[in-house]
Amino acid sequence: MDDLNSRLERLGQRRLLPDDGDWPSARLAWLAQERDAPKALFVKGELPRAGTYAVAIVGTRRATHYGLEVAREMARDLARLGVWIVSGFALGVDTAAHEGALQVDGGRTLAVLGTGIDVPYPASNAELRTRVPEAGALVSEYEPGERAAKYHFPRRNRLIAAFADVVLVVEAPERSGALITARNAVEMGRTVLAVPGHIRRTTQAGCHKLLRDDVALLCTEVDDVLEALDHPARRAARDRREVELTPSESAVLDQLDLDDAAGPDAITRGSGLSPAAVMLALTRLELEGLARRIPGVGYVRR
Repeated sequence: MDDLNSRLERLGQRRLLPDDGDWPSARLAWLAQERDAPKALFVKGELPRAGTYAVAIVGTRRATHYGLEVAREMARDLARLGVWIVSGFALGVDTAAHEGALQVDGGRTLAVLGTGIDVPYPASNAELRTRVPEAGALVSEYEPGERAAKYHFPRRNRLIAAFADVVLVVEAPERSGALITARNAVEMGRTVLAVPGHIRRTTQAGCHKLLRDDVALLCTEVDDVLEALDHPARRAARDRREVELTPSESAVLDQLDLDDAAGPDAITRGSGLSPAAVMLALTRLELEGLARRIPGVGYVRR
């Protein structure tokens, strides 16, 4: 143990245990109940404080220019509002997300690794590895020197989901670690969003599957993420404007409850409108921040 402590001190890392005061117990509460709960965390830098907003931006290593651009822009715009950007430090979307956060003065990012923090993996992210701890932290379940192994990355993915309030999948094929992160997030009660893309690109198929299966909410702009976070910037913008509703939109809004979700069929019966008119009204109410869709359940009033 003394040898490990000496190595950690030499590497500028520290080890956190579940009974330490700095252990992120609120974020890891769900994982703490699992058999494979983290026994320790190795950290270089400072973890997000309790009460801060954190969004995981994840996706494929083989990202297109579109995917890289979206990840970088989303991360940058969220970081400007004080949101931590969490990702897995892999090539592609993960790297773009960390870079986007670091483009902002004071931007904060957390990189969750599938190796020991001192292991140069991936090698091309050497510069990023030095910058991240200055603006957040590198964190891993693995001791210094632990090299990459296939089974490490599903464990890393569940830790990414745990540290985030919302998970945003930018670009991912159907067989992707990003989808594992999304499934972990759903199990933990986190909101998942997905960015749509070209219908014939295999790297977009995973996002489309999440949307089609009602696992994820549609994300086309940073406002969608802020809405999922219930971020003060989104609430303030919504409160500043008075929304004028059509009679149909008002009738649909009257059918929505703050707690109990109503499906489109029930709303149609209650409002006396056609199904098409109801869906049109629900879309507008969502855009205006007056209603929220709960995937697979229905709609509630905001």
